Amino acid sequence: MTLDQICAQILDRPPTPHRRLVAVAGPPASGKSTLAATIAARLTATGEPSVVVPMDGFHLDDRLLRIDGTQSRKGAPNTFDADGFARMIAALQSDGPVVFPIFDRTREIAIAGAGRVPASCTTVVVEGNYLLLDAVPWNRLRAHWTFSLALHPPMEVLVDRLRARWAEHGKPNAQAWIDTNDVPNITTVLTHSAPADITWTETPL
Repeated sequence: MTLDQICAQILDRPPTPHRRLVAVAGPPASGKSTLAATIAARLTATGEPSVVVPMDGFHLDDRLLRIDGTQSRKGAPNTFDADGFARMIAALQSDGPVVFPIFDRTREIAIAGAGRVPASCTTVVVEGNYLLLDAVPWNRLRAHWTFSLALHPPMEVLVDRLRARWAEHGKPNAQAWIDTNDVPNITTVLTHSAPADITWTETPL
């Protein structure tokens, strides 16, 4: 199925009640951000105002992770403000503007109030690892998705991309981090997510 066909399917589904919420889910380095941005741009070009909302803005701050003893597993489901994210997703069904945080990877912090879905936006493309995770409280999200798309590239492809990502960001001990953190998170997404409307093993871009 092509991206144009995906966009047509999205537009065929009515808002519920005020906006369509499209989930682009997948493990780290699967291409979610690129795909979500492309879908939003194509929809906007057809006259359907669309905005991307990333889940990463709901990373818990490192200070809280240190208190919880979970900093070495940053990016795992329990290192996000899942309840806060779920409240924001529910708020997106309103007909008003919604402000959301954005994660700054260079500083490893979430910036509050850095993004906004305007009232004129009628389709929101949400991207993140755990949008389809079949575990509490993440499984509450599924009722909100108008359409869902999952990216599940092979593990070796994901690991190669992660090596390149962490090299670009100058992360020390990148391979150890991939082995002990990224790979478990990838496995969680691939083995514990509910089915999507469409699943691709590679981003068609």
